[in-house]
Amino acid sequence: MPKAAPPDRPTALVTGASSGIGEALSHCFAAAGHDLVLVARSADKLQALAAELMQTYAVQVWALPCDLAVPGAAATLAGRLKRKRRRVDVLVNNAGVLSQGAFVSMTPGQHQQMIDLNITGLTAMLAQFVPPMVAQRSGRVLNVASIGAFQPVPSLATYAATKAYVLSLSESLAEELRGSGVTVSALCPGITATNMVSAAKDANAQLGQIPDFLIGDVNDVARQGFEACMRGDAICVPGVLNRAAMLASRGTPKWLVRRIGGLLGRKAL
Repeated sequence: MPKAAPPDRPTALVTGASSGIGEALSHCFAAAGHDLVLVARSADKLQALAAELMQTYAVQVWALPCDLAVPGAAATLAGRLKRKRRRVDVLVNNAGVLSQGAFVSMTPGQHQQMIDLNITGLTAMLAQFVPPMVAQRSGRVLNVASIGAFQPVPSLATYAATKAYVLSLSESLAEELRGSGVTVSALCPGITATNMVSAAKDANAQLGQIPDFLIGDVNDVARQGFEACMRGDAICVPGVLNRAAMLASRGTPKWLVRRIGGLLGRKAL
């Protein structure tokens, strides 16, 4: 267990930190001089990442294995940090799960799993850690949503809906907390080279036909998200094509967005 952190060094709490965008974001914050609290279900992966970050960046890192889909997990995590007197200056809500396929082919449990983690777990983390930030008039939040939050996505219906919730909540809080000293940013990446996307490709051969130029680099996505968070930007959409798609979806009639999404989504089934 690392020793107590210097009082002037900020601490970032990163959920879903054991791989993918969460792992890359952890490197970004550590490189910028943040101590870290790493949260994910995999204890072994967290401990390995913690050791790597401490060795590489000379920061303090605490690995706290936790399943945020379990009711009460966020409160338990917040209580542990409070007892250790570890203030969280930056909250990164990255933990999430994706199931791809036709809505009717998925089990009720698959739908509920996405809702429990992507919506309920994220909201619980905000409810635990944002009020202390507001009380101290200082803090940053980065919620990882998706480009899918901007339009309906057949074959990813429940997942896209959960990310639309994340985006809406983030934008609302960004305005609600304006002037409080606390900023809220939503990172909305497109398809990114992560283990979660690889698993989706393995489950559906159609996804393996996605051109490489449409797949974002995880480190670049994380870097842009980190920079947006530190600037306090409300929304960050990495990638020129993703930004163009986002702007098009917001300026196009809803019925046409649905039709286009339907054509693309059915081809992925």
